[in-house]
Amino acid sequence: MRVLVTGGNGFLGRAIVEELVARGHEVTSGARRAQPEIEALGARAVQLDLAELDSVRNAVAGHDAVVHAAALTGVWGPRAAFVETNVLGTRRVLQACVEQGVARLVYTGSPSACFDGRDHVDASNDLKYARRFLSPYPETKALAEAEVLAANGRLGLLTCALRPHLIVGARDPHLVPRLLARARAGRLRIVGRGDNEVSLCHVRNAAVAHALALERLDASARHAGRAYFVVQREPVRLWPWIARLCSAVGAPGPRGRVPLGVAYAAGGACELAWKVARRASEPPMTRFVALQLARSHSYSLAPARADFGYEEVVSLEEATAELARAFAR
Repeated sequence: MRVLVTGGNGFLGRAIVEELVARGHEVTSGARRAQPEIEALGARAVQLDLAELDSVRNAVAGHDAVVHAAALTGVWGPRAAFVETNVLGTRRVLQACVEQGVARLVYTGSPSACFDGRDHVDASNDLKYARRFLSPYPETKALAEAEVLAANGRLGLLTCALRPHLIVGARDPHLVPRLLARARAGRLRIVGRGDNEVSLCHVRNAAVAHALALERLDASARHAGRAYFVVQREPVRLWPWIARLCSAVGAPGPRGRVPLGVAYAAGGACELAWKVARRASEPPMTRFVALQLARSHSYSLAPARADFGYEEVVSLEEATAELARAFAR
């Protein structure tokens, strides 16, 4: 297939490009910046601005399928910016796919669209979207995913959504580096009881899931028009796993414990202070982050396994060992 990957130069996007190239597809990566590292992989690179419909149309033209992985991420920032990229940008991708006769679209969603602040343990696909959001990122990912799934079967386009959770890997530019930076600075604290269960996802597993979902998406596919969590087969106890990783890379582990109520209140106070001061930087704590650090959020692989044959190719032990090698000093 001729496949366009939006956000193909990102952490997950690049892994998807690599996986699709390895499977023999003709791959194009769409991004706003130049992509010499993508072209070195044997893929084509084009400029893509999700804010411009003509740019999206030009990037989509000539492709059989699209993996829409581009998004504005983060837990802080103007809601309008998240709406523009994540909701309106996705809407433009859908419009271009229909206009250009694209047959298949796989959308990269987020489990945070369903996170309502309560514990979710081994949750399956029937988990509903949250009714209240503490950050514009999960809100706009939920809105965009709903539009993608509603478009399935309309005007010749088949769609599905995948929700990889806490993606990790050696090239991770955000999650693990920030976590270890706080640990090395002596500022990492356990939030809540410290026994919450969380699912991770190695980036190669997420990429394989996208490739399988795309290749097996047809009118009779059970995953058409549906969303799926994509995670490691085994969840982790978050804070013992973090302590283990810190030890493996030579960093101090979490120091002390902060009750969830205290962290949540501190997050609310930080959000208010940042808004009043109109600061663009991310606050040191937010209500959403406090809940993410303290609550359980683990998800079942059973639906993805049953409906499009997904199985992890990198185990939790292998993923953890890779992180230890990549981030050791």
